[in-house]
Amino acid sequence: MKKYRGFSKMWFLVLLLVAFVAGCGGNGSGSSDSIAPTVNSTNPAKSATAVAVNSAIAAAFSEAMTPSTIGAVTFTLKQGTTAVAGSVTFTGVTAVFTPASNLAVSTEYTATITTGAKDLAGNALASDYVWKFTTGAVADTTAPTVTGTINANGATNVAINSKVGATFSEGMDPATITDVNFTLKKTASGAAVAGTVSYSGVNAVFIPASNLTTSTGYTVTVKGGASGAKDLAGNSLAADFVTSWTTGTSTDTTAPIVNGTTNVNGATNVAINSQIGATFGEGMDPLTITNVNFTLKNTASGAAVPGTVSYSGVNAVFTPASNLSTSTGYTATIKGGANGAKDLAGNALAADFVWSFTTAAAADTTPPTVTSTVPLDLATGVALNGTANSTFSEAIDPLTITTATFKLAGPGVTAVTGAVGYNALAKIATFTPAASLAASTTYTATITTGVKDLAGNALAANKVWSFTTAAAIVLGPAPVLLGSAGNYVILAETGVSTVPASAITGDVGLSPAATTYLTGFSLTMVGTTAAISPQVTGSLYAADMTAPTSTYLTTAITDMGTAYTDAAGRPTPDHLDLGVGEIGGQTLLPGLYKWTTGVTISSDVTLSGGPNDVWIFQIPGNLSISPAKNVFLSGGAKAKNIFWQVAGTVNIGTTAHFEGIILSQTSITLETGASMNGRALAQSAVILDTSTVTKPN
Repeated sequence: MKKYRGFSKMWFLVLLLVAFVAGCGGNGSGSSDSIAPTVNSTNPAKSATAVAVNSAIAAAFSEAMTPSTIGAVTFTLKQGTTAVAGSVTFTGVTAVFTPASNLAVSTEYTATITTGAKDLAGNALASDYVWKFTTGAVADTTAPTVTGTINANGATNVAINSKVGATFSEGMDPATITDVNFTLKKTASGAAVAGTVSYSGVNAVFIPASNLTTSTGYTVTVKGGASGAKDLAGNSLAADFVTSWTTGTSTDTTAPIVNGTTNVNGATNVAINSQIGATFGEGMDPLTITNVNFTLKNTASGAAVPGTVSYSGVNAVFTPASNLSTSTGYTATIKGGANGAKDLAGNALAADFVWSFTTAAAADTTPPTVTSTVPLDLATGVALNGTANSTFSEAIDPLTITTATFKLAGPGVTAVTGAVGYNALAKIATFTPAASLAASTTYTATITTGVKDLAGNALAANKVWSFTTAAAIVLGPAPVLLGSAGNYVILAETGVSTVPASAITGDVGLSPAATTYLTGFSLTMVGTTAAISPQVTGSLYAADMTAPTSTYLTTAITDMGTAYTDAAGRPTPDHLDLGVGEIGGQTLLPGLYKWTTGVTISSDVTLSGGPNDVWIFQIPGNLSISPAKNVFLSGGAKAKNIFWQVAGTVNIGTTAHFEGIILSQTSITLETGASMNGRALAQSAVILDTSTVTKPN
């Protein structure tokens, strides 16, 4: 790029813009921005201990700043009164102080950003921002990882106006998070998508220059290696992180919501040293989750509580600068509207989200614990495509749930590559392997003492448990992954109805339709998050029930659609148009079956295979089972490994019996006395008439 007296042309234009903005009335005469910027978050955090001696120091601001005001004069680091030599860089909204040499071990340092730091309108910090931290005894030589992405690998129906988000296991050097190291390409052609990259806290966002193409596969890559993305200690990602997904046909115009908070509205006895957490219904733009848009105030006086804000996954946390007052009311607000918190498609919260609570008389000093795990310790026969998760005794700081603190390892302590997520409302952390696990293999899951609750208390000891996977799948295609849709024996979008008395074993879910579309069940509400029925051994859930039910259902419906698309898209069938659509009287071995017509079962059919064998049936029309006819299993075959993908309607005749998981694009009907061992997952309605539905083992 051509230079102009030491400035690049780009920086020359930036400074012209800054001068123009300042000339428009930074003193309030015509300026629309007179709000002082703030330091939104820091790395290391305030009062952090065991900080790596080779780490750089980062501070993220609440808005873009004037680069010329962020330098060695306005961002300093001291050991006592002795200044630490170093250099300062500024990228996006993040300033980084890089010491000239390693810091001293086990030593307290003080970082300061002065009021000389100004935003693009010329507004200065209201006061110096000062925080302290203490180093440990060693350098950081651990490679960072990408712990999760907003669009999961293999996701479908991604909004064409969405930004692309990635969350790292630790703070990164923002100068290495660029559109060279964070790219988006069309999967088929490899054509690069033009866009820009922003970074804040532990979150990177790729912003396409224009809407993506409909119904198109895209591949996201975060570059690793020597020239790739690096953490604040200079460690690179060990390898490229790659994930792919497919767009839908429409834009996302739905306002995001706050699904829940760690302290419910009206809570009492909240620990005075607690952080304040909120969980959104979808991934948010981290640049809009700041201490300007997420605030805490004394309810009585209205006095603002100083603090920082962190964001990871779908969870935001406000960390007060010091302990709250005892026995005092506080009000938290997440700002909505045009200048408020926004999702990755640019949609803002429709209105401010406000909740209040009252503190206790003491701090929380009790370590969190892991109350349960899935799989259980020493479990056997675990699915090869499963996940590992743990439930905590209390809300956890989401920034401490990473691939560094939640690990899965195989024989010889071989680390399993995967992503880690945290559901703050359910207090569940989940490790999702990047690929299926090996068969007949023992794995060990570990949650380390790096996991902390919202008061900063760490696990007292590592939580370690082991499990063994099932034998290898012998015959048939790989199973269809149901995700959270597999939590329900019946899942529908428009309604679930029954003529009593049906007998359902397992949970029933309905979304986006409301509770009123669960008909014939004689429901009794259990609080505001679930219902029960004498016809259901389990619970019933609908979209209008309070959080976290609505969130879980939204995810389950998405997972159901993903599973349907997966099943429908499996290539190279073993059998094409078997029986010209009439399969009654046949014995079907494991494999992929495809028809160009509907399928009827007018006499009994048998599926014969082992307990790990898989069947997938691709049916572009309707599926109909005649009255009193049956689908039988033999040889140890299991209903959980049988997938019926049906584009049309499914009708199971009077007193007929069915085996397997139905993924229907329309409706599923079980006529009088019909039964099924499996799951009824419909993109419209499920209709029962004194029928029996049992979840598969």
